[in-house]
Parts: sequence; structure tokens; C-alpha cells
Amino acid sequence: MSLLSNLLIPAKPTAPKETLIVIDGQHVPVTLRRNRNARRFILRLDKRSDGIVITLPMRASESRALEFAASHAVWISEQLAASPNTTGFADGVVVPVRGEDFRIVHRPGMRGTVWMADGEPREIHVAGAAEHIARRVADWLKREARQDLVDASMRYADLMGTKFTKVTVRDQSTRWGSCSSNGTLSYSWRLILAPPDVLDYVAAHEVAHLLEMNHGPNFWSLVKTHCPATEQARRWLKKQGKQLHKFG
Repeated sequence: MSLLSNLLIPAKPTAPKETLIVIDGQHVPVTLRRNRNARRFILRLDKRSDGIVITLPMRASESRALEFAASHAVWISEQLAASPNTTGFADGVVVPVRGEDFRIVHRPGMRGTVWMADGEPREIHVAGAAEHIARRVADWLKREARQDLVDASMRYADLMGTKFTKVTVRDQSTRWGSCSSNGTLSYSWRLILAPPDVLDYVAAHEVAHLLEMNHGPNFWSLVKTHCPATEQARRWLKKQGKQLHKFG
């Protein structure tokens, strides 16, 4: 590599770059992300799409990153084959809410935004223009998730005799919840898609961390004492949790 090309490699983080590589005759989307703390290439599956993400050191070349991905073609192919396909929020799409399937129905001539229709079949109605369906359904699900998670967190905080400072709801790709040392509980909004016992368990898990910042015997005793469905919920997340990332 020439001195000039070395100088052109960014020293500051830049916006992620998207490209494609071909694996087994299929075009696989690749997102390249530079990280000032990275010392080597890091490859992972992109849970938001049927692609991969490569984390690069600041001065690494993009061509070397793509060569690195190509050298792991078998692993990428296997992971993508096991990954659920992405399902967007659109008219006619069936999406789980609290573990029950609901069909999205576009109601362009009606007032309002998003609401659950009474009766059978179970439906989520969305008013407004078609191009707003995805955003409106996602926003509605996040509001529903926040309400359920705040309620569950408050209930378990009372049961365990502790308090939290606030609840945040995000699209966490690597964990369902977390508890910070300052008492902030963070959750994935996708828990609203799971059965209520699963969301309930994750809330109990994170509230318990306010008292036990570890996964020792005392921690698990605290969780299981107040949340009898712990083991059942953990098995569900291990077996079915990945499916929740395909929506939206």
C-alpha cells in the first residue's frame, strides 16, 4: 500500500459503509464499521438484515476486511441459513404481540394512528398513508413495551424491596435487558412480542441486579423466589428469542 493510500485511511470514526460480497452465488450485504478500540477484524451476523457486520481498526483497509470475510465464507453461510428472514411491518403481515399473533390491517380512511381491534381475528389497525405503516406500528409496539416493562419493573421492585431510577427501552441486539450501577434498567422493546411470562422474567432478572450485581446463587434465588416462571422463560428465550429479531 502506498504512502498516499495510508494517509487516506481515516483516523476518526466515520459513518458505517455498506457494500456486498458474494458467498455461494448469493450477494450478502456487508456493513463496515470502524472502531478506535478495535485491534483486529471482528465479524458478526447483522440481526437487522440478512447480512454481516465487520468491525475494523481505524487504519485497516476495507479490502483486507472483505478478504477476512471471504475467508470465513462457510461460517457466514451457515449462520445466514440458520437466521430468520426479516419481516417488515406492512399491511397483511402477521406479528406477535404478547405472544399472540395479530394481523396488521391498513385503515387509510380512519382517524387515529394504531389500535388493537376487538374480537376475532386478532388485528392491529393502522390509520394514515401506507408509507407510514412501518413507523407507526414500530412506535406503537415500543410504547406498549415501555408500559409493560415499567409496570413489571415497579412490581418486582416493590416485591424485592428496592428502587430503580428510570427505565429505558431500546433495540438491544445482544441482550434482552441490563441494569446499570446508577439504577437504570434498560430493555429491548422486542420483549413485547414475546409471551408475557418472558417479559416478566426479564424484568425480574434486571430488578434483582439492583440488589445483586452478579449471577451468583443469591441472585438466582432472588429471581426464582419472585418469578416462578424463570426456568420456563429462560428456555423460551434460548429457543425462540432469535425469532423476535426478524420483525421490523
